[in-house]
Amino acid sequence: MSRIGKLPISLPAKVEISVASDNTVTVKGPKGTLSQKVDPDIAVKVEDGTLVVERPTDQKRHRAMHGLYRALISNMVVGVSEGYTREMEVIGVGYRVENQGNLLTLTIGYSHPVMFHIPSDIKLTTAMEKGSAPLIRLEGIDKELLGQVCAKIRSFRKPEPYKGKGIMFKGEVIRRKAGKTAGAKK
Repeated sequence: MSRIGKLPISLPAKVEISVASDNTVTVKGPKGTLSQKVDPDIAVKVEDGTLVVERPTDQKRHRAMHGLYRALISNMVVGVSEGYTREMEVIGVGYRVENQGNLLTLTIGYSHPVMFHIPSDIKLTTAMEKGSAPLIRLEGIDKELLGQVCAKIRSFRKPEPYKGKGIMFKGEVIRRKAGKTAGAKK
């Protein structure tokens, strides 16, 4: 039995779940609405304020889908009730961030600033305080979309192991490498 798939999902107050005939799960909450199409073999049942995901057999495909759809639905429930937040730091001399609405402008050591349009489902804020690294804060209800946007922003300047410069998640530790040793003569 799938350890993740067999866990019931408790529904917080003000969160409504409906399952359509084509096996589309729709979750409505105070922060918004999300929907996910579920494989027709997987059964989704709402009982007594909890949601249970069940599989018909122990085939490898059914076992894989069982845990996957339970995790996706659980992420939707958390998203519409609490939401998700990711913070990213831009570390490097002269690196700057700013935003106008959902247009993020990054000055990260290239000959030109990098401009990236954030989807309208995600709220973007930037902060530049003296003495600390510039900060990008992203908030949204869709965990998958938020992760994709964070990965795209990080891909503009990945953290490098020698000087530790780049765009990284707040609190992330980059394993550092020693550079070349100077003056090693034979």
